[in-house]
Amino acid sequence: MGLLARLGVSFRRGFGRITPEPFVLAVGLSLLVLVAALVFGDWPGLGERSGEPLARLEAALDGWGGSGLWKLLAFSMQMVVILVLGTALAEAPPVRRGITGLASLARGPRMLVGITAFVSVVLSLLSWSLSLIGGALLAREAGRVARARGWTLHYPLLCAAAYTGLMCWHGGFSGTAPLKATTAKDMSEVLGPALAEQVGVIPLSESLLSPLNLVISGGLLVLATGLFMAMTPAEGEDPSPMAAPAAVIDASRESEKSESARAEGAALLDRLERSRAVVWMLALPMLAALGFRFARGGLASLDLNTVNLCLWVAALILHGRPDSFLAACERGIRSCTGIVLQFPLYAGIMAVMASSGLSAMITTTVASAGPDLIAPLTFLSAGLLNLLVPSGGGQWAVQGPIIMQAAVDTGVAPGRVLMAMAYGDQWTNMLQPFWALPLLAVTGVRARDIVGYAALWMLVGGAWILAALALLP
Repeated sequence: MGLLARLGVSFRRGFGRITPEPFVLAVGLSLLVLVAALVFGDWPGLGERSGEPLARLEAALDGWGGSGLWKLLAFSMQMVVILVLGTALAEAPPVRRGITGLASLARGPRMLVGITAFVSVVLSLLSWSLSLIGGALLAREAGRVARARGWTLHYPLLCAAAYTGLMCWHGGFSGTAPLKATTAKDMSEVLGPALAEQVGVIPLSESLLSPLNLVISGGLLVLATGLFMAMTPAEGEDPSPMAAPAAVIDASRESEKSESARAEGAALLDRLERSRAVVWMLALPMLAALGFRFARGGLASLDLNTVNLCLWVAALILHGRPDSFLAACERGIRSCTGIVLQFPLYAGIMAVMASSGLSAMITTTVASAGPDLIAPLTFLSAGLLNLLVPSGGGQWAVQGPIIMQAAVDTGVAPGRVLMAMAYGDQWTNMLQPFWALPLLAVTGVRARDIVGYAALWMLVGGAWILAALALLP
Protein backbone atom coordinates (compact mmCIF):
# COMPACT_ATOMS: atom_id res chain seq x y z
CA MET A 1 0.00 0.00 0.00
CA GLY A 2 1.35 3.45 -0.92
CA LEU A 3 2.24 6.18 1.58
CA LEU A 4 -0.85 8.32 0.92
CA ALA A 5 -3.11 5.27 1.05
CA ARG A 6 -1.62 4.34 4.44
CA LEU A 7 -2.07 7.93 5.62
CA GLY A 8 -5.69 7.86 4.48
CA VAL A 9 -6.37 4.69 6.47
CA SER A 10 -4.64 6.15 9.55
CA PHE A 11 -6.56 9.43 9.33
CA ARG A 12 -9.92 7.71 8.89
CA ARG A 13 -9.29 5.55 11.97
CA GLY A 14 -8.08 8.44 14.13
CA PHE A 15 -10.78 10.94 13.24
CA GLY A 16 -13.45 8.25 13.31
CA ARG A 17 -12.86 7.87 17.05
CA ILE A 18 -13.13 11.55 17.98
CA THR A 19 -15.60 13.17 15.55
CA PRO A 20 -19.02 14.00 17.07
CA GLU A 21 -22.27 14.22 15.14
CA PRO A 22 -22.86 17.67 13.52
CA PHE A 23 -25.70 18.73 15.82
CA VAL A 24 -23.69 17.77 18.92
CA LEU A 25 -20.75 19.76 17.53
CA ALA A 26 -22.96 22.82 16.96
CA VAL A 27 -24.25 22.67 20.54
CA GLY A 28 -20.73 22.24 21.90
CA LEU A 29 -19.38 25.16 19.86
CA SER A 30 -22.27 27.36 21.03
CA LEU A 31 -21.38 26.67 24.67
CA LEU A 32 -17.66 27.14 24.01
CA VAL A 33 -18.17 30.52 22.35
CA LEU A 34 -20.53 31.75 25.08
CA VAL A 35 -17.97 30.88 27.76
CA ALA A 36 -15.08 32.39 25.76
CA ALA A 37 -17.08 35.57 25.16
CA LEU A 38 -17.82 35.93 28.88
CA VAL A 39 -14.19 35.36 29.87
CA PHE A 40 -12.16 36.95 27.07
CA GLY A 41 -14.52 39.33 25.21
CA ASP A 42 -14.16 43.09 25.67
CA TRP A 43 -17.86 43.80 24.87
CA PRO A 44 -17.36 47.27 23.33
CA GLY A 45 -21.13 47.86 23.16
CA LEU A 46 -21.47 47.78 26.96
CA GLY A 47 -19.24 50.80 27.48
CA GLU A 48 -18.41 51.33 31.15
CA ARG A 49 -20.33 48.19 32.14
CA SER A 50 -18.12 45.90 30.03
CA GLY A 51 -16.30 44.68 33.13
CA GLU A 52 -19.45 43.61 35.01
CA PRO A 53 -20.01 39.83 34.83
CA LEU A 54 -23.81 40.15 35.07
CA ALA A 55 -23.90 42.73 32.27
CA ARG A 56 -21.76 40.45 30.10
CA LEU A 57 -24.01 37.46 30.79
CA GLU A 58 -27.15 39.45 30.00
CA ALA A 59 -25.64 40.82 26.77
CA ALA A 60 -24.41 37.36 25.72
CA LEU A 61 -27.74 35.64 26.29
CA ASP A 62 -29.72 38.49 24.73
CA GLY A 63 -27.41 38.66 21.70
CA TRP A 64 -27.50 34.88 21.30
CA GLY A 65 -31.13 33.97 21.98
CA GLY A 66 -32.85 37.33 21.56
CA SER A 67 -31.70 38.25 18.07
CA GLY A 68 -28.65 36.21 17.10
CA LEU A 69 -30.40 32.91 16.48
CA TRP A 70 -32.72 34.59 13.99
CA LYS A 71 -30.25 36.98 12.38
CA LEU A 72 -29.69 34.99 9.20
CA LEU A 73 -33.20 33.76 8.43
CA ALA A 74 -33.27 35.40 4.98
CA PHE A 75 -29.84 34.00 4.12
CA SER A 76 -30.89 30.60 5.51
CA MET A 77 -33.82 30.59 3.11
CA GLN A 78 -31.47 31.36 0.22
CA MET A 79 -29.38 28.37 1.29
CA VAL A 80 -32.44 26.12 1.51
CA VAL A 81 -33.55 27.21 -1.96
CA ILE A 82 -30.11 26.67 -3.48
CA LEU A 83 -29.92 23.21 -1.92
CA VAL A 84 -33.42 22.17 -3.04
CA LEU A 85 -32.92 23.47 -6.59
CA GLY A 86 -29.43 21.97 -6.77
CA THR A 87 -30.93 18.63 -5.79
CA ALA A 88 -33.65 18.99 -8.43
CA LEU A 89 -31.07 19.79 -11.11
CA ALA A 90 -28.80 16.91 -10.08
CA GLU A 91 -31.77 14.49 -10.19
CA ALA A 92 -33.04 15.64 -13.61
CA PRO A 93 -33.11 12.60 -15.93
CA PRO A 94 -30.40 13.87 -18.35
CA VAL A 95 -28.10 14.79 -15.46
CA ARG A 96 -28.81 11.50 -13.69
CA ARG A 97 -27.96 9.57 -16.87
CA GLY A 98 -24.74 11.54 -17.10
CA ILE A 99 -23.88 10.61 -13.49
CA THR A 100 -24.50 6.92 -14.22
CA GLY A 101 -22.40 7.17 -17.38
CA LEU A 102 -19.51 8.79 -15.51
CA ALA A 103 -19.45 6.08 -12.86
CA SER A 104 -19.53 3.41 -15.56
CA LEU A 105 -16.36 4.84 -17.18
CA ALA A 106 -14.17 3.65 -14.29
CA ARG A 107 -11.90 0.67 -14.90
CA GLY A 108 -11.06 0.11 -11.25
CA PRO A 109 -11.57 1.46 -7.70
CA ARG A 110 -8.83 4.09 -8.00
CA MET A 111 -10.30 5.56 -11.17
CA LEU A 112 -13.78 5.47 -9.65
CA VAL A 113 -12.64 7.58 -6.69
CA GLY A 114 -10.69 9.96 -8.95
CA ILE A 115 -13.72 10.56 -11.19
CA THR A 116 -15.86 11.30 -8.14
CA ALA A 117 -13.40 13.87 -6.77
CA PHE A 118 -12.89 15.51 -10.18
CA VAL A 119 -16.62 15.88 -10.83
CA SER A 120 -17.25 17.21 -7.32
CA VAL A 121 -14.71 20.01 -7.76
CA VAL A 122 -15.89 20.91 -11.28
CA LEU A 123 -19.50 21.11 -10.11
CA SER A 124 -18.49 23.19 -7.07
CA LEU A 125 -17.11 25.88 -9.37
CA LEU A 126 -20.59 26.14 -10.89
CA SER A 127 -22.66 25.81 -7.70
CA TRP A 128 -21.85 24.46 -4.26
CA SER A 129 -25.28 22.85 -3.99
CA LEU A 130 -24.92 21.14 -7.37
CA SER A 131 -21.55 19.79 -6.23
CA LEU A 132 -22.90 18.61 -2.90
CA ILE A 133 -25.92 16.78 -4.31
CA GLY A 134 -24.44 15.80 -7.67
CA GLY A 135 -21.30 14.53 -5.94
CA ALA A 136 -23.38 12.59 -3.41
CA LEU A 137 -25.47 10.98 -6.16
CA LEU A 138 -22.30 10.12 -8.08
CA ALA A 139 -20.73 8.56 -4.96
CA ARG A 140 -23.88 6.53 -4.39
CA GLU A 141 -23.93 5.36 -8.01
CA ALA A 142 -20.19 4.65 -7.86
CA GLY A 143 -20.80 2.51 -4.78
CA ARG A 144 -23.41 0.57 -6.74
CA VAL A 145 -20.99 0.09 -9.65
CA ALA A 146 -18.21 -1.10 -7.31
CA ARG A 147 -20.58 -3.53 -5.62
CA ALA A 148 -21.88 -4.86 -8.93
CA ARG A 149 -18.36 -5.37 -10.33
CA GLY A 150 -17.02 -6.96 -7.16
CA TRP A 151 -14.46 -4.23 -6.44
CA THR A 152 -13.34 -3.96 -2.81
CA LEU A 153 -12.92 -0.42 -1.51
CA HIS A 154 -13.88 1.70 1.49
CA TYR A 155 -17.22 3.24 0.46
CA PRO A 156 -16.76 6.32 2.74
CA LEU A 157 -13.67 7.19 0.65
CA LEU A 158 -16.00 7.64 -2.33
CA CYS A 159 -18.26 9.82 -0.18
CA ALA A 160 -15.30 11.91 1.02
CA ALA A 161 -14.23 12.37 -2.61
CA ALA A 162 -17.74 13.64 -3.34
CA TYR A 163 -17.30 16.23 -0.54
CA THR A 164 -14.03 17.66 -1.89
CA GLY A 165 -15.83 20.36 -3.87
CA LEU A 166 -16.85 22.09 -0.64
CA MET A 167 -13.18 23.08 -0.28
CA CYS A 168 -13.24 24.73 -3.71
CA TRP A 169 -16.72 26.27 -4.00
CA HIS A 170 -15.97 29.80 -2.79
CA GLY A 171 -13.70 30.30 -5.79
CA GLY A 172 -16.63 29.46 -8.08
CA PHE A 173 -19.74 31.17 -9.37
CA SER A 174 -21.84 30.54 -6.25
CA GLY A 175 -19.20 32.07 -3.94
CA THR A 176 -21.20 34.16 -1.48
CA ALA A 177 -18.67 36.83 -0.52
CA PRO A 178 -17.40 37.60 -4.07
CA LEU A 179 -20.99 37.81 -5.34
CA LYS A 180 -22.11 40.09 -2.51
CA ALA A 181 -19.10 42.35 -3.10
CA THR A 182 -20.26 43.15 -6.65
CA THR A 183 -23.12 45.44 -5.60
CA ALA A 184 -22.89 48.81 -3.86
CA LYS A 185 -25.98 48.03 -1.77
CA ASP A 186 -24.51 44.84 -0.30
CA MET A 187 -21.12 46.47 0.26
CA SER A 188 -22.75 49.33 2.15
CA GLU A 189 -24.77 46.92 4.30
CA VAL A 190 -21.68 44.92 5.30
CA LEU A 191 -18.98 47.60 5.46
CA GLY A 192 -20.98 50.69 6.32
CA PRO A 193 -21.42 53.63 3.91
CA ALA A 194 -18.07 55.33 4.61
CA LEU A 195 -15.83 52.29 4.16
CA ALA A 196 -17.92 51.01 1.25
CA GLU A 197 -17.32 54.30 -0.56
CA GLN A 198 -13.55 53.94 -0.02
CA VAL A 199 -13.41 50.33 -1.21
CA GLY A 200 -16.05 50.54 -3.94
CA VAL A 201 -17.50 47.41 -5.48
CA ILE A 202 -15.18 44.49 -6.27
CA PRO A 203 -15.93 43.22 -9.80
CA LEU A 204 -15.65 39.52 -10.57
CA SER A 205 -12.60 40.26 -12.73
CA GLU A 206 -10.76 41.07 -9.48
CA SER A 207 -12.09 38.12 -7.51
CA LEU A 208 -13.51 34.97 -9.14
CA LEU A 209 -12.05 35.67 -12.59
CA SER A 210 -8.69 36.99 -11.36
CA PRO A 211 -5.48 35.14 -12.36
CA LEU A 212 -4.91 34.32 -8.67
CA ASN A 213 -8.22 32.49 -8.35
CA LEU A 214 -7.86 30.72 -11.68
CA VAL A 215 -4.47 29.33 -10.60
CA ILE A 216 -5.61 28.36 -7.09
CA SER A 217 -8.89 26.78 -8.16
CA GLY A 218 -7.29 25.00 -11.11
CA GLY A 219 -4.59 23.65 -8.82
CA LEU A 220 -7.18 22.40 -6.34
CA LEU A 221 -8.94 20.52 -9.14
CA VAL A 222 -5.73 18.69 -10.09
CA LEU A 223 -4.67 18.08 -6.49
CA ALA A 224 -8.04 16.72 -5.37
CA THR A 225 -8.18 14.22 -8.21
CA GLY A 226 -4.60 13.05 -7.74
CA LEU A 227 -4.72 12.89 -3.95
CA PHE A 228 -7.90 10.84 -3.73
CA MET A 229 -6.65 8.43 -6.36
CA ALA A 230 -3.43 8.05 -4.39
CA MET A 231 -5.38 7.51 -1.15
CA THR A 232 -7.23 4.56 -2.70
CA PRO A 233 -5.52 1.27 -1.77
CA ALA A 234 -4.96 -1.18 -4.59
CA GLU A 235 -7.47 -3.99 -5.01
CA GLY A 236 -7.36 -6.25 -1.96
CA GLU A 237 -5.00 -4.01 0.09
CA ASP A 238 -7.57 -2.09 2.17
CA PRO A 239 -7.49 -3.56 5.71
CA SER A 240 -11.19 -2.87 6.32
CA PRO A 241 -13.11 -2.45 3.04
CA MET A 242 -16.73 -1.36 3.20
CA ALA A 243 -19.23 -1.81 0.39
CA ALA A 244 -22.12 0.59 -0.13
CA PRO A 245 -25.02 -0.55 2.08
CA ALA A 246 -27.81 -2.41 0.32
CA ALA A 247 -30.34 0.16 1.58
CA VAL A 248 -28.34 2.92 -0.14
CA ILE A 249 -28.22 0.98 -3.39
CA ASP A 250 -31.99 0.53 -3.25
CA ALA A 251 -32.44 4.26 -2.59
CA SER A 252 -30.37 5.08 -5.66
CA ARG A 253 -33.21 3.67 -7.77
CA GLU A 254 -36.07 5.42 -5.95
CA SER A 255 -36.31 8.35 -8.32
CA GLU A 256 -36.16 6.12 -11.43
CA LYS A 257 -38.96 3.92 -10.09
CA SER A 258 -41.17 6.88 -9.20
CA GLU A 259 -40.51 8.33 -12.65
CA SER A 260 -41.62 5.08 -14.28
CA ALA A 261 -44.71 4.86 -12.08
CA ARG A 262 -45.76 8.33 -13.13
CA ALA A 263 -45.25 7.51 -16.77
CA GLU A 264 -47.26 4.28 -16.57
CA GLY A 265 -50.18 5.96 -14.83
CA ALA A 266 -50.15 9.01 -17.03
CA ALA A 267 -53.72 8.57 -18.26
CA LEU A 268 -55.03 8.79 -14.71
CA LEU A 269 -53.29 12.01 -13.80
CA ASP A 270 -54.30 15.52 -14.44
CA ARG A 271 -52.69 16.56 -17.73
CA LEU A 272 -51.40 19.79 -16.24
CA GLU A 273 -49.23 17.93 -13.73
CA ARG A 274 -47.12 16.51 -16.55
CA SER A 275 -47.61 19.20 -19.16
CA ARG A 276 -44.45 20.58 -20.75
CA ALA A 277 -46.44 23.72 -21.51
CA VAL A 278 -46.61 24.51 -17.79
CA VAL A 279 -42.83 24.18 -17.56
CA TRP A 280 -42.26 26.59 -20.43
CA MET A 281 -44.87 29.05 -19.13
CA LEU A 282 -42.52 29.56 -16.18
CA ALA A 283 -39.16 28.86 -17.82
CA LEU A 284 -39.51 31.37 -20.67
CA PRO A 285 -40.07 34.44 -18.44
CA MET A 286 -37.22 33.26 -16.24
CA LEU A 287 -34.90 32.92 -19.24
CA ALA A 288 -35.96 36.37 -20.45
CA ALA A 289 -35.27 37.89 -17.03
CA LEU A 290 -31.83 36.26 -16.94
CA GLY A 291 -31.11 37.43 -20.48
CA PHE A 292 -31.95 41.06 -19.69
CA ARG A 293 -29.96 40.89 -16.44
CA PHE A 294 -26.80 39.53 -18.05
CA ALA A 295 -27.17 41.83 -21.06
CA ARG A 296 -27.14 44.84 -18.74
CA GLY A 297 -24.50 43.78 -16.23
CA GLY A 298 -22.68 40.76 -17.64
CA LEU A 299 -21.16 38.36 -15.13
CA ALA A 300 -20.90 41.23 -12.65
CA SER A 301 -24.67 40.93 -12.16
CA LEU A 302 -24.29 37.40 -10.77
CA ASP A 303 -25.46 37.13 -7.16
CA LEU A 304 -27.06 34.45 -4.99
CA ASN A 305 -30.56 35.16 -6.23
CA THR A 306 -29.39 35.00 -9.84
CA VAL A 307 -27.63 31.68 -9.16
CA ASN A 308 -30.88 30.36 -7.69
CA LEU A 309 -32.82 31.53 -10.73
CA CYS A 310 -30.32 29.80 -13.04
CA LEU A 311 -30.68 26.57 -11.06
CA TRP A 312 -34.47 26.86 -11.10
CA VAL A 313 -34.82 27.36 -14.85
CA ALA A 314 -32.23 24.67 -15.65
CA ALA A 315 -33.93 22.14 -13.36
CA LEU A 316 -37.35 22.94 -14.82
CA ILE A 317 -36.23 22.53 -18.42
CA LEU A 318 -34.22 19.36 -17.82
CA HIS A 319 -37.04 17.68 -15.88
CA GLY A 320 -39.49 18.72 -18.58
CA ARG A 321 -42.59 18.09 -16.46
CA PRO A 322 -43.93 19.77 -13.31
CA ASP A 323 -44.54 16.48 -11.48
CA SER A 324 -40.98 15.27 -12.03
CA PHE A 325 -39.53 18.62 -10.94
CA LEU A 326 -41.69 18.79 -7.80
CA ALA A 327 -40.86 15.21 -6.80
CA ALA A 328 -37.12 15.98 -7.01
CA CYS A 329 -37.62 19.16 -4.96
CA GLU A 330 -39.46 17.17 -2.31
CA ARG A 331 -36.48 14.81 -2.04
CA GLY A 332 -34.19 17.82 -1.76
CA ILE A 333 -36.20 19.28 1.11
CA ARG A 334 -35.52 16.13 3.14
CA SER A 335 -31.85 17.17 3.26
CA CYS A 336 -32.60 20.64 4.68
CA THR A 337 -33.07 19.61 8.32
CA GLY A 338 -29.49 20.48 9.18
CA ILE A 339 -29.76 23.97 7.69
CA VAL A 340 -33.08 24.66 9.41
CA LEU A 341 -31.99 23.45 12.86
CA GLN A 342 -28.27 24.21 12.92
CA PHE A 343 -28.02 27.43 10.91
CA PRO A 344 -29.70 29.42 13.74
CA LEU A 345 -27.16 27.98 16.21
CA TYR A 346 -24.28 29.18 14.04
CA ALA A 347 -26.02 32.54 13.55
CA GLY A 348 -26.13 32.81 17.35
CA ILE A 349 -22.42 31.98 17.54
CA MET A 350 -21.71 34.64 14.93
CA ALA A 351 -23.73 37.24 16.86
CA VAL A 352 -21.96 36.52 20.16
CA MET A 353 -18.51 36.59 18.54
CA ALA A 354 -19.29 39.92 16.90
CA SER A 355 -20.89 41.64 19.92
CA SER A 356 -18.27 40.36 22.39
CA GLY A 357 -15.41 41.56 20.21
CA LEU A 358 -13.88 38.08 19.78
CA SER A 359 -14.10 38.19 15.97
CA ALA A 360 -12.58 41.68 15.91
CA MET A 361 -9.71 40.52 18.14
CA ILE A 362 -8.81 37.69 15.75
CA THR A 363 -9.17 39.73 12.58
CA THR A 364 -7.51 42.89 13.94
CA THR A 365 -4.45 40.84 14.90
CA VAL A 366 -4.26 39.60 11.32
CA ALA A 367 -4.83 43.05 9.84
CA SER A 368 -1.90 44.49 11.80
CA ALA A 369 0.57 42.03 10.25
CA GLY A 370 1.44 44.21 7.25
CA PRO A 371 0.82 44.06 3.49
CA ASP A 372 2.94 40.97 2.76
CA LEU A 373 1.24 38.77 5.35
CA ILE A 374 -2.31 40.10 5.30
CA ALA A 375 -3.58 37.66 2.64
CA PRO A 376 -2.06 34.44 4.12
CA LEU A 377 -3.09 35.39 7.67
CA THR A 378 -6.58 36.38 6.53
CA PHE A 379 -6.83 32.89 5.02
CA LEU A 380 -5.79 31.23 8.29
CA SER A 381 -8.05 33.37 10.48
CA ALA A 382 -10.99 32.78 8.14
CA GLY A 383 -10.36 29.05 8.41
CA LEU A 384 -10.50 29.30 12.20
CA LEU A 385 -13.66 31.40 12.17
CA ASN A 386 -15.33 29.05 9.69
CA LEU A 387 -15.28 26.31 12.31
CA LEU A 388 -17.49 28.59 14.42
CA VAL A 389 -19.41 30.38 11.65
CA PRO A 390 -19.72 27.92 8.72
CA SER A 391 -21.30 30.41 6.34
CA GLY A 392 -19.59 32.38 3.61
CA GLY A 393 -22.12 35.19 3.93
CA GLY A 394 -21.94 35.18 7.71
CA GLN A 395 -18.16 35.23 7.66
CA TRP A 396 -18.12 38.11 5.19
CA ALA A 397 -20.40 40.04 7.56
CA VAL A 398 -18.06 39.35 10.50
CA GLN A 399 -14.65 39.75 8.84
CA GLY A 400 -15.48 41.99 5.90
CA PRO A 401 -15.33 45.41 7.58
CA ILE A 402 -12.01 44.74 9.32
CA ILE A 403 -10.15 43.09 6.45
CA MET A 404 -11.37 45.69 3.95
CA GLN A 405 -10.22 48.49 6.25
CA ALA A 406 -6.86 46.72 6.52
CA ALA A 407 -6.70 46.45 2.73
CA VAL A 408 -7.34 50.18 2.37
CA ASP A 409 -4.77 51.05 5.06
CA THR A 410 -2.02 48.81 3.66
CA GLY A 411 -2.69 49.34 -0.04
CA VAL A 412 -3.37 45.64 -0.71
CA ALA A 413 -5.94 44.99 -3.46
CA PRO A 414 -9.36 44.45 -1.83
CA GLY A 415 -10.12 41.61 -4.24
CA ARG A 416 -7.03 39.70 -3.08
CA VAL A 417 -7.97 40.02 0.59
CA LEU A 418 -11.58 39.10 -0.19
CA MET A 419 -10.48 35.90 -1.94
CA ALA A 420 -8.08 35.04 0.90
CA MET A 421 -11.06 35.15 3.25
CA ALA A 422 -13.11 33.07 0.79
CA TYR A 423 -10.38 30.41 0.61
CA GLY A 424 -10.19 30.22 4.40
CA ASP A 425 -13.96 29.89 4.62
CA GLN A 426 -13.98 26.91 2.27
CA TRP A 427 -10.77 25.37 3.65
CA THR A 428 -12.02 24.13 7.02
CA ASN A 429 -15.31 22.86 5.63
CA MET A 430 -13.40 19.58 5.59
CA LEU A 431 -13.38 19.55 9.41
CA GLN A 432 -16.75 21.27 9.88
CA PRO A 433 -19.42 18.67 9.00
CA PHE A 434 -22.31 21.15 8.83
CA TRP A 435 -22.41 21.36 5.04
CA ALA A 436 -21.89 17.61 4.70
CA LEU A 437 -25.36 16.91 6.13
CA PRO A 438 -27.15 16.58 2.75
CA LEU A 439 -24.36 14.37 1.41
CA LEU A 440 -24.54 12.15 4.49
CA ALA A 441 -28.29 11.80 4.02
CA VAL A 442 -27.93 10.76 0.37
CA THR A 443 -24.97 8.39 0.80
CA GLY A 444 -25.95 6.82 4.13
CA VAL A 445 -22.58 7.36 5.85
CA ARG A 446 -21.75 9.23 9.07
CA ALA A 447 -19.60 12.35 9.43
CA ARG A 448 -16.97 10.38 11.36
CA ASP A 449 -16.65 7.98 8.40
CA ILE A 450 -15.42 10.66 5.97
CA VAL A 451 -13.74 13.34 8.07
CA GLY A 452 -10.35 11.57 8.22
CA TYR A 453 -10.00 11.56 4.45
CA ALA A 454 -11.31 15.13 4.30
CA ALA A 455 -8.75 16.27 6.91
CA LEU A 456 -5.85 14.92 4.84
CA TRP A 457 -7.22 16.72 1.77
CA MET A 458 -7.55 19.88 3.87
CA LEU A 459 -3.84 19.76 4.80
CA VAL A 460 -2.67 19.23 1.22
CA GLY A 461 -5.07 21.75 -0.34
CA GLY A 462 -4.40 24.29 2.42
CA ALA A 463 -0.65 24.12 1.78
CA TRP A 464 -1.28 24.84 -1.91
CA ILE A 465 -3.52 27.83 -1.17
CA LEU A 466 -1.07 29.28 1.38
CA ALA A 467 1.85 28.93 -1.01
CA ALA A 468 -0.09 30.61 -3.81
CA LEU A 469 -1.20 33.51 -1.59
CA ALA A 470 2.35 34.03 -0.35
CA LEU A 471 4.15 33.72 -3.69
CA LEU A 472 1.78 34.81 -6.47
CA PRO A 473 1.39 38.54 -7.23
